[in-house]
Amino acid sequence: MASALPDMLIEPEGSAEIPIEHSEAIPIDSPAKLKGRAKLLRGLQRISSSPSLAQLGRKRASSNPYGGRGSLSCVSLATGSSPRNYGDSYSSQLSGGGFSTAPTTVPNSPFVDTPGFDGSYARIAIRRVEHRAISSGTSTPTSALPLEVRPHSRGGLTPFPAHSVIPEIVEDYFSLPIAPVKPVRRANFDFWGEMPHEIKLSIFAYLIPKELVRASAVSKSFYKTCFDGQLWTCFDASEFYRDIPAESLAKIIVAAGPFVKDLNLRGCVQVEHYKRAEVVVKACRNLINATLEGCRNFQRPTLHNLLKSNERLINLNLTGLTAVTNGTCKIIASSCPSLEMFNVSWCTHMDARGVRTVILGCPKLRDLRAGEIRGFNNLELAQDIFETNNLERLVLSGCADITDQALYTMVAGQDPELDILTEIPLVPTRKLRHLDLSRCTHLTSVGVKALAHLVPELEGLSLSGCTALTDNALSDVLATTPRLTHLDLEELAELTNDLLSEHLAKAPCAPSLEHLSISYCENLGDTGMLPVIRACTSLKSADLDNTKISDLVLVEAASMIRARSSRTTCAKSRPRIGLSLVVFDCQNVTWTGIREVLSRNSEVKKPTGAQAGVTYPTEIIALKCFYGWQGTHDEHLKRVLRGDLPAAGRLERKWAEYMMANEEAGAGGAGLRRRRRRAREAQMMHADEEEGGMGMGGIGRRRRARSNGCSIM
Repeated sequence: MASALPDMLIEPEGSAEIPIEHSEAIPIDSPAKLKGRAKLLRGLQRISSSPSLAQLGRKRASSNPYGGRGSLSCVSLATGSSPRNYGDSYSSQLSGGGFSTAPTTVPNSPFVDTPGFDGSYARIAIRRVEHRAISSGTSTPTSALPLEVRPHSRGGLTPFPAHSVIPEIVEDYFSLPIAPVKPVRRANFDFWGEMPHEIKLSIFAYLIPKELVRASAVSKSFYKTCFDGQLWTCFDASEFYRDIPAESLAKIIVAAGPFVKDLNLRGCVQVEHYKRAEVVVKACRNLINATLEGCRNFQRPTLHNLLKSNERLINLNLTGLTAVTNGTCKIIASSCPSLEMFNVSWCTHMDARGVRTVILGCPKLRDLRAGEIRGFNNLELAQDIFETNNLERLVLSGCADITDQALYTMVAGQDPELDILTEIPLVPTRKLRHLDLSRCTHLTSVGVKALAHLVPELEGLSLSGCTALTDNALSDVLATTPRLTHLDLEELAELTNDLLSEHLAKAPCAPSLEHLSISYCENLGDTGMLPVIRACTSLKSADLDNTKISDLVLVEAASMIRARSSRTTCAKSRPRIGLSLVVFDCQNVTWTGIREVLSRNSEVKKPTGAQAGVTYPTEIIALKCFYGWQGTHDEHLKRVLRGDLPAAGRLERKWAEYMMANEEAGAGGAGLRRRRRRAREAQMMHADEEEGGMGMGGIGRRRRARSNGCSIM
């Protein structure tokens, strides 16, 4: 831009002052009062000098009408003989009523004079431009500052040095980039203290109660958050009640009392003191599920206050509480209309009359557990159970008073109408899904047979200890319960193999049966169990101890598991336990059957024919057998579950060699010393194999057995 300026306007280097060519404008005296056009022009001048002009929204020109790179488009380079007044900027150009046409610019100057410009205005404009350039941090083309616009001192014009330059005036102020503001780090920033309380609770919600108690010792802030009631809506002390003192337990319950909905104090002897129990009662008033099982010394008034103050109770477990009486049942019937589960088993200070009160006062009751409660021979109670027909689970284990007539009344009512041909009661079917009548010694086949055709939704049936039952009691029941999954027939000595082979194996519930218990049914053996194993393909557990079954049942069970489970080609897969068998105290079960199960558990099939590759088992069998073989089985099972099938196979082979050598050593005749020596060698090899997966205690026991030369099993 310096090249575009006239030579007279450029300050030569080293010169302190440059001669200035003055304007030839003719000074005109201003009139006393402006009129007409002069008044209009002066008004326009005032508007143009107002800062509000930028708000009119007119887009400024972005082109440069001059040839140079730098420009001073809004600065006049005209000079006067004397300083001009800003307010009288137009007065020198007005004469009479007309406007002066005399030249007002420096000769040969490319700049156009701006009316009303003076030095003070130029200084203000320059300072604003310099401030914008400095704040934007960008380089701007510059030019030498003419003498006319240089700032004046008190004594007159003060020239700039030769090297003085001014930045280019940026016409669009709002297009300038905003300098980034660096965030200022706050000193002593408390991250945990500034965190919202809701986020703190979300973090602590991942901790279990025991971990919350430990975390509360970190700081006061942690203590306050850890004992916030919103974290204790479910208070289950059954997992840590032995490790927490009574004071801490009471403190937690008091802090979380209004928020606790699920309270489980099973086994908490700390609340046996009446003062601590009162604390629990006063704090917990919004309970939905309450378990007080094991709080034997819970005071009766305290228990009654707890029941009265929690009207929203749905599940209530008072097992074994001596404070429960028939009066307690009346309070429950009047204060807890929404009760659905009620457990008063082994509450010796109440009888069936209290149970009847709850049944009549709680219409939503679906789960009743009243084991070993007296008075269930009451036909009125049995009729109430029949009329409500809401119970889905009924547990009457140990209720020795119940009779065939009472059971018949519960499922068919008193004097029902009978079908002419089948003699089946014409009553609505029961909603029972689980029925436990174990150890009801007064029941016979007549009463149990009444369940046939009336409990089609039954899934679990327990009749263990009802020693008077025969095959006739269960044949029709098994044929009319297609959803049965759990069947407990323990200690029914009158049952025969026909019940298993002819009725259970052919029953509609056979494919879905998962649990079967025939322990101490001494008349049952392979004839009855082999068809059951083949038919019940969903079987997960079977208690067969103290029966006449043999190794054939174990072999059939291993074949059934292998047939129903799909094998995998992934060597890193881990099998799961698909069937648990209890076969101890079975005289016909030998180590050969146990070995067959162990062999199938660790079996690795090699590819044959069109088979893709080596396959591994996905389901195995867990046994509870003779204590002398149980150690080997447990070690073998541990190796299989962790995927070490080769080690499990070696253990099974070494154990088989030892068992065969041991049998040979026990036989008489020639070569006895040789057979015994082979038995001892096989014993030591088997012991060495098991040492790889046992602890120091097991190794020491093996070594002592080896040195003594006795059996290690």
